[in-house]
Amino acid sequence: MMLRYALQTVRARKGGFLGAFFALMCAAALITACGTLLETGLRGTVATERYAATPVVVSADQNVHQTTVKHKKGKTKVKHKAKPIAERAWLPGDLATELRKVPGVREVIPELTFLAEPLAPGGAVDKDRPAYGHAWDSAALTPYTLTTGTAPKADGDLVIDRRLAERAHLEPGDRLTVQSTQSPRTYRVTGIAAPAHEVRYQTALFFSTAEARRLAAHPGQVTAFGVLPAKGTDVAVLKRSVSTALHGTKAPYGTTAQVSAGDGRGPVEFLDAAAARTKLVSMGGAMGGTSLLVAVLVVVGTFALSVQQRHRELALLRAIAATSGQIRALLGREALIVGAAAGTTGALAGLPLGSWLHGRFVAMGAVPATLQHTVSVFPPFAALAATLLGAWAAARISSRRIARIRPAEALAEARAERTRPAWGRILAGVALLAGGAVLVAVLSVLRTEPASTPVTFLAVVVLASSVALLGPLLVRAAVAVLGGPLALTGPSSRLARANLRGHAARMASVVTPLTLLIGMTCTVLFVQPTLGNAARAQAREGIRADWVVAAQGPGVPAEAARRLRTQHDTVTEVVRTTIRVGLDKYAAQGVTPGGLTRTWDPDVTAGSLTKLTEDTVAVSELAADQLHLKPGSPLKLTLGDGTPATPTVVAVYAKGLGFGDLTFAHDLIARHVDNPLAASVLVSTARTQTQLATTLREFPGIHVLAPAAADSIQAARQQANAEVNYLAMGLVLAFTAIAVVNTQAMSVSERVREFALLRLAGATRRQVLGMLRTEALSVLLLATVLGSGIALAVLTAFSVGMTGEAAPAVTPLVYVAVVALAGLLALVATALPGRVALRVSPVTVATAKE
Repeated sequence: MMLRYALQTVRARKGGFLGAFFALMCAAALITACGTLLETGLRGTVATERYAATPVVVSADQNVHQTTVKHKKGKTKVKHKAKPIAERAWLPGDLATELRKVPGVREVIPELTFLAEPLAPGGAVDKDRPAYGHAWDSAALTPYTLTTGTAPKADGDLVIDRRLAERAHLEPGDRLTVQSTQSPRTYRVTGIAAPAHEVRYQTALFFSTAEARRLAAHPGQVTAFGVLPAKGTDVAVLKRSVSTALHGTKAPYGTTAQVSAGDGRGPVEFLDAAAARTKLVSMGGAMGGTSLLVAVLVVVGTFALSVQQRHRELALLRAIAATSGQIRALLGREALIVGAAAGTTGALAGLPLGSWLHGRFVAMGAVPATLQHTVSVFPPFAALAATLLGAWAAARISSRRIARIRPAEALAEARAERTRPAWGRILAGVALLAGGAVLVAVLSVLRTEPASTPVTFLAVVVLASSVALLGPLLVRAAVAVLGGPLALTGPSSRLARANLRGHAARMASVVTPLTLLIGMTCTVLFVQPTLGNAARAQAREGIRADWVVAAQGPGVPAEAARRLRTQHDTVTEVVRTTIRVGLDKYAAQGVTPGGLTRTWDPDVTAGSLTKLTEDTVAVSELAADQLHLKPGSPLKLTLGDGTPATPTVVAVYAKGLGFGDLTFAHDLIARHVDNPLAASVLVSTARTQTQLATTLREFPGIHVLAPAAADSIQAARQQANAEVNYLAMGLVLAFTAIAVVNTQAMSVSERVREFALLRLAGATRRQVLGMLRTEALSVLLLATVLGSGIALAVLTAFSVGMTGEAAPAVTPLVYVAVVALAGLLALVATALPGRVALRVSPVTVATAKE
């Protein structure tokens, strides 16, 4: 019975439910899109290319493991955790002997994979297909076969894949310079090879075995082994046999050999895709969580406004003996009907939105293309369930007042708004305000980005929720302040003041999404510059070098740095990586210890950098506090390629934000990274820029820059990285902007009768539009103050925690643009429905049935 009434109500009041439908549809689309990203991170496949003809692959373990044992109440709990390492782990080459003894093995092919970037003319190298070097002996793993020419035999020989040959217009006998892990070298192309199947995500360069071993720079080690089965041997049986044979076998530095087959071969080949899973799960979860919180806030506000507009209708139902339970049931079923339609539509729209979002992340380099976008029924169904639950909960919350009060009070409130919100609403608003203050206080002591980022956006949503609950009181307070000026600026302003004062709850429903839009947008736009500017400031202050050598390609070769060194000059090579202490990740760098203080000053507060060797480490104050370190303390850690080490702390420095948390000797780090080329080279010298450039003229793509120019390049890189975050949160902001327009339009469109009565009382059409404009500007002013205050409090706390200073980076022009955009949305969403409402004759509206 109640469902039939709900269906009749929805059918009869399509326009009234349109705003709620639109808000729920956008929420469902956003949740579905975020869900597909989360599912891609959890279940996305990484198809193999290089190992397509190799049923079984043996590789080193790419994770750091930690096992904890807890004894509680006579029970023992064992928990195992694993985190990926940043670089490729390697296997001992003599492991091939053990593998060849396994029954069912026909052949074992060792694989070497290393950096090898062809320095071909502009446009010849496809940036979407990174180049890797291999030994020609391992071409059978794909397989690659020669289409023309001969295999590489001498150290100067090279075979390239067919696609590179076509793009660079190369043929056997031509010369090609390759930048690998050593100095760039020019090779003679002896052959062109083609894969047996399509290879989309990489470019292959094949060297002679001896040259490949030299460039790989891991003597006696290999990247992986391809295991080919004997005729008639089942792959699953072979995998089990190899796993059994390798049980307990340890790769160098303690990583355990792993056996992969089928879809498990892809992550072995594309390490960046495997590592991107964690990033995508984190990104999708953060976006989805923030989207859900924002959606709840917006949908509750939309339903509250919808119920408020139907107050007279619901009051009449109470007056003719409808019980509180019946009112709640009616509104709940209406919400489920609207939620089902909106959720289904939004979930279907969210699938292409998720695909587009994944494509943009790939284009920006945040997610590798090798991690394939995965779509199943789970995200749409989860979005539909969340939409139904959110709509039902929003209807229940919005109907509490009308369902609880007596029928006579309901009829009275249908004509005149209450002078004060319910005490429960006020107490809930104060509680959320206190919770937001606690989050801001916690944010001021968080010193790592992974910990502070979710708290930052959660604080904005919680504080905006407190504004939603305390909105009527805030509107009345604003009217008390603005009432005097409004009374002096004409009849339209006086009408606006009366409406703001008499309909504070209605105006508060518009203030909330505007406040959220301004607060969230300012936080998203300024949180990354706050961190990036502080890091760059520390780097600028700490670099003492006269010149910075940088490369357009993969890095600056060690030979280039060697040529710059003279008796009177100091040259510091800087190579970067990520290490783990336990399971925690820290940014690290290796620097040349000799004469380091002439080129680099991280503001040492304890110890000395003069003691930096391959057995020691310098740490930032943050790392020292977190790990309880001081000069002389041993630090047990895992280097980028899984190598365990225990260096001794010799110095603690303050500028960790600009220079990373851990600093090692250059040679130590260079041996344990995939790319040992220097990210930059700091030069302290009396020579000019031209003289240094002349010294380096044999090295293509190498540039000598002033520190200020290098800083500008770093700023551009930070901006590119920030764009990923802007895109991630941009959809949430777009949803909030839609909610602003939706709520504002709903608020204006239901006032048709009010406008007609004003016209009949003598107000002109222009005066009514002026009243609406003044109301919108007043609401915008209040929302700007509240949203800006929320953003400023959150950004200041973030700045204090991350940089140690209350100095959020706010760009005035960007801030003005945010407020202007919010104002434009509010004015347009007010003016258009207002003009439509005023087109109808006031007599017609006034005499029509309500």
